[in-house]
Amino acid sequence: MSDPAARFRALTGAEAPIVQAPMAGAGGVALAVAAIRGGAVGSLPCAMLDAGQVAAQAAEVRAAADGPLNLNFFCHELDDAPDDGAWRKALAPFYAREGVAPPVGPGTLRRPFDEALCAAVEAVRPDIVSFHFGLPAPALLARVKAVAKVFGNATTADEARFLARQGCDAVIAQGGEAGGHAGWFLEGHRPIGTLALVRRIARAIDLPVIAAGGFMDGAGVAAAQALGASGAQLGTAYLAAPESMASPMHRRLLGSEAETVFTNVLTGREARGFRNRLIDALGPISPLAPAFPHAATALAPLRAAAEADGRTDYSPAWAGQGAPLARAMPAEALTRLLAEETLAATFAA
Repeated sequence: MSDPAARFRALTGAEAPIVQAPMAGAGGVALAVAAIRGGAVGSLPCAMLDAGQVAAQAAEVRAAADGPLNLNFFCHELDDAPDDGAWRKALAPFYAREGVAPPVGPGTLRRPFDEALCAAVEAVRPDIVSFHFGLPAPALLARVKAVAKVFGNATTADEARFLARQGCDAVIAQGGEAGGHAGWFLEGHRPIGTLALVRRIARAIDLPVIAAGGFMDGAGVAAAQALGASGAQLGTAYLAAPESMASPMHRRLLGSEAETVFTNVLTGREARGFRNRLIDALGPISPLAPAFPHAATALAPLRAAAEADGRTDYSPAWAGQGAPLARAMPAEALTRLLAEETLAATFAA
């Protein structure tokens, strides 16, 4: 099938060649519903939800919108809590500054895909399940494949080949321009540029490729399609929509020339977001930050204090390099506009 838009429709059932990115913490039911109504694949971020919440939110989306739904999960390895004494020592001046005490106990951690979440997927039967940081264990993956199409996230051609060998239905090519966590799982390095990555992956595997990273309008989507992608996944473009759950502080940075950087000091794993006080003081990359997701535990009281004061000094404000191009408009209208722009740019080329 040579027409990328037709291939995307056959793959997903969506009229627009767009996947609304999941974005844990900023995405949710309202955003997924609006994206689906606009003709895109709507996504629910499930990395911070338990099985009951996954089922409840999916039911809300299904009741409000008729279209393809993607459930997104993380597949990171969750080790026992490390000794974070050096990390807390580095944070001591900030505890003093904010007048808070370090937290006691392990805190709430992002959980990888497991038996309970797999059972929720089997009950919900979404159109698509996408995975970040690799794939779940083969037995769990087989159960997911029995009820949904599976999209894997790759930051290199080798990762894309691995995903193809495991039977994924499509590969999301996540470039270095993308906001949020870099999804590498084999290579352990920062992603290359999106367009170069799309071209390399499209030549490496015979699966639909969905480009992710830096796309804010239809011209970018059409450019990705010209290089071999069937469609594109957009996250930062949706952050300014009223349906997103981005904080007011986060929204103020969208559309500005504020810099985004890769940092590990907010979660323990490299992710792209806007600079803040902690990043400038201890990062962007610090060897003291415990492995993902444990670094966030010691930050919890600092985040709460600053956010109550309207500051993102210790909070993730994830965004891609296209953030200055963000357009504040309802997500359904934005999705329709993106589809129109993509079509116009394709014909103009």
